[in-house]
Amino acid sequence: MKIRLVNEGVFTPLDNIEDTITPPAEGFYWIDADVDDLAVLQPLFSMHDLAVEDCLSEEEQRPKLEIYESHYFIVVNSIRFDDEEIFLRAVNLFLGRHYIITVTKQKINELRTLKPILWEEEVSTPDRFLYYLVDSIVDNYFTVGDRLEARIDELEEDILMHTKKSHLNEIIGLRGEILWLRKALSPQKEVINTLNKKDLRLIDDQLQKYFSDIYENAVKISETFDTLRDLMGNLREAYQSSISNRANEIMRVFTAITTVFMPLTLITGIYGMNFTNMPELNYKYAYFIVIGVIFALGLSMYWIFRKKDWI
Repeated sequence: MKIRLVNEGVFTPLDNIEDTITPPAEGFYWIDADVDDLAVLQPLFSMHDLAVEDCLSEEEQRPKLEIYESHYFIVVNSIRFDDEEIFLRAVNLFLGRHYIITVTKQKINELRTLKPILWEEEVSTPDRFLYYLVDSIVDNYFTVGDRLEARIDELEEDILMHTKKSHLNEIIGLRGEILWLRKALSPQKEVINTLNKKDLRLIDDQLQKYFSDIYENAVKISETFDTLRDLMGNLREAYQSSISNRANEIMRVFTAITTVFMPLTLITGIYGMNFTNMPELNYKYAYFIVIGVIFALGLSMYWIFRKKDWI
């Protein structure tokens, strides 16, 4: 557990958690904790049992906002994309008058990158901390959306150039991830919209208006994932079309080869008959003439097919 006094974006580390019970003269306390620290924090800050239970639960929590007498409990999902799988990681927030407590089970990159933003903006209140954190989390969805779009473009080019069976598994996997994200993003939009519109005494009225910008970004992200879902459908059609074209190409080559060898087979079939009185059999150069005719006929047909772009 890390305890910091934040005033005008300047961080002052503290050692004693008891000091955070009393509001500071200036600034606010940011307590960055993990789930094991809740046993100490709950009695000090009168955390509601249901909120603590949600933090401790192994089940995935939906984004939400719960209002209690002395604090708000907010859950938002941070996103991470490691090129193989997309992860959503819950960020549990307890917002009070003079403090904000972040409780996470894994490391959240947005909490690390938030510090220079707080310093630059000279943040001194917990509600502004909440605003910049949620804004950073939502902005990261744009980054993941851009990476997904780039991956789809790369996969489409790969399919058109070299179609493989493994591409279908990748298409199905990516489509499933995108559908899952769309479903998970819907309650997060509702939470942000609540922060924007609902009368919340722990959030400054002027600051609440800024949450509308975050909500608009969340809507844009949702639309982006809708577009990506449609692109995955088009990608699957491109894969199936490429497979069909490849099969047709193979059949065309086989058909052309068969057509080339048909007259050659006819010639060899005729001269393979065991008749005694075949006039050409006794001719001295008959064998060489027949072989020459076979080669000339085969090359001529091959040249015609190539000229017509049939093979």
